[in-house]
Amino acid sequence: MKNLFAITLLALAPAVVLAQAQATAPKSPAKNASSAAAKKSSAAKAAAKSRAKTTAKADDKVLVAKAQPSRTKAVAAGAVAAGAVGAAGVAAAGLTQQELSIAEQVHVGHIPCELGASVNVTADANAPGHFHVDGKGFKYHMAPVATTTGAVRLEDQKAGAVWLQIANKSMLMDQKRGQRLADECMSPAQYQVAQAIKKNPPPSVLDALPNNAR
Repeated sequence: MKNLFAITLLALAPAVVLAQAQATAPKSPAKNASSAAAKKSSAAKAAAKSRAKTTAKADDKVLVAKAQPSRTKAVAAGAVAAGAVGAAGVAAAGLTQQELSIAEQVHVGHIPCELGASVNVTADANAPGHFHVDGKGFKYHMAPVATTTGAVRLEDQKAGAVWLQIANKSMLMDQKRGQRLADECMSPAQYQVAQAIKKNPPPSVLDALPNNAR
C-alpha cells in the first residue's frame, strides 16, 4: 500500500511543477503588445497636442501681423477724414480771403457804448471769420463784408443788422428799422485813438479852401 501511494505521488509531481511554472511564467506576448500600443498611442496624442499648440501660436502671430497694417491704415484714413472735415468747415464758412483778412481786424470783447449801452463781440469758434454780436435786446450772427472806405463792416443779412468799426469808434445799426441800436462804442484800442484825435484834431477840410469859397 505504501508503495502504491509513493508511486502516485511520483506520478503527480510533474503535473504540480508544470502548474507552478505556468503560474509564475511572464505575461503573454499579446498583453505586452497591447501595453506597448497603448504607450505609443499616448505618446502620439501628446505629440499631436504639442503640434496643435505650436500651429495655433503661429496662426496668432500671423493674424497680429496682418492686423497691425490694417490698424495703421485705419488711423491714416481717420487723419485724412479729419483733415477733410476741417477743410470743409472753412469752405462752409463761405468767406473769401479778403473777408477773412477783414475778420482779423475786428475788435472783440465787451465794448462799452454811449448812454450806458454795450455790445459783446465774440468770434465764432465753429465758423472761422464769423462773430456773435449781442447786447440788451439783440443778438446777431455776423460775417465780414468788404467795403470801399476801409471801414470794418460786419453784417447779419437775415436780420438786417450792421456793425461798423472805424479807427476811433463803432456803431450797431438795424437797417430794417432804420435806427442805431448802439453808438460811440469803443474798445480800449479805439478809446486811445479817440483821445489822440481830441488832443491833436486833424485839419478840417474847410481849412484847405480859399476864404472866398467858404
